[in-house]
Amino acid sequence: MSLPAANLDFDLTDLDNFRDGFPFEAFRALREHDPIHWHEPTANTPDGEGFWVLSRHAQVVEVFKNPGDFSSHTGGDRPYGGTFIADVKTAGLMLNMMDDPRHRRIRGLVNSGFTPRVIGALEPELRRRARAILADVGDEGEIDFVVEVARELPLQAISMLLGVPQEMRGQLCDWIDIGLEYSGRKLGEVSEEAAQANANMIAFAQELIAEKTRNPKDDMLSIVIHARMEDADPPTLSNAEILQFYMLLFAAGTETTRKAIAGGLKALLETPGELERMRAHPELMETAVDEIVRYTTSSVYKRRTVTRDLEFHGKEFRAGEKVTLWEMSANRDDRVFEDPDRFDIARDPNPHVAFGWGVHRCLGANLAKLEIRVMFEELLAAWDEIEITGAPVWTRDNRLFGLKHLPVRFEGRAPVDP
Repeated sequence: MSLPAANLDFDLTDLDNFRDGFPFEAFRALREHDPIHWHEPTANTPDGEGFWVLSRHAQVVEVFKNPGDFSSHTGGDRPYGGTFIADVKTAGLMLNMMDDPRHRRIRGLVNSGFTPRVIGALEPELRRRARAILADVGDEGEIDFVVEVARELPLQAISMLLGVPQEMRGQLCDWIDIGLEYSGRKLGEVSEEAAQANANMIAFAQELIAEKTRNPKDDMLSIVIHARMEDADPPTLSNAEILQFYMLLFAAGTETTRKAIAGGLKALLETPGELERMRAHPELMETAVDEIVRYTTSSVYKRRTVTRDLEFHGKEFRAGEKVTLWEMSANRDDRVFEDPDRFDIARDPNPHVAFGWGVHRCLGANLAKLEIRVMFEELLAAWDEIEITGAPVWTRDNRLFGLKHLPVRFEGRAPVDP
């Protein structure tokens, strides 16, 4: 997509502008000419309100690091806010839409389940599962890499961590996809199909939570349900908070890593020499994973709400105003990244903000990076040649953005023992 550099009135709430890929040119213009931009409301904008658009890396990080002035919950006289452009009623109940001190206390309950040591211990099982996924890929013809490969490992992993029956994982993921699918509707609108999918997801979660309340296991959901925070009032999570914890982790654990794996493969195949470089230099896998995460940036923006009147780099922010932090744009800022539109598996340093920054840095970052590394290591070991065979299909979404379908062909299968 191309856009004249002088056009700064690009509608970021018109989802058709994201249908054929991310609008990089629009953000390049914003970074250059108006990095702290006031986006007027349009016919597509939720709540009928304008909002601030921050597109440069430095200002995005600055706001992330200042939750006192820029709240994940709400601000001014707004009853609720959240991390989407549209106000959401789950703000204050969902972990990523809370402020300290409650956010700190609740996050402390689950941090122990996402330490590098704990996540590292999952590697043998994740590797076994990755090999089994690839073993199921047919020897001939095309496959949809997103559906048949990229989504499976993250889906199986989060189901394992939360104690979700593996036989339900596909249905639950389908419900999430339908709930997030914006084909045929505007931002903020809810179709009958999406509403039903969300209702199904909630009903399943409530049954699962009730079962783990009666019969706790050693999974993370059971731990959170039965945990106590002695310095908090109340000392346990409410049913609504537990439900939102489950909904957040299951959706985040399936959506963003799936898009990173799919987008990473596309970038490898479309950047001359990078796939062969990865095969020849496996020691680059660690930097390659961070580059995949930067380059794909599946969660493309976060929203904050201004808590008090203040001046921000010469602009007057008012209490209650919405501020959007466009991580995808920050990750292409040439003030921070040399040749930022180039996919470089050896990029170092790589201070990307794809996992957020500060107190709300992604809880599952270590897990996501492990899943990406394991999948690409096993993918390169399993197949000699990989090619894209058709046009990619992108999600029509300006928040959780990435590939919806990617037709590929594998050739030269190596022996695989799942």
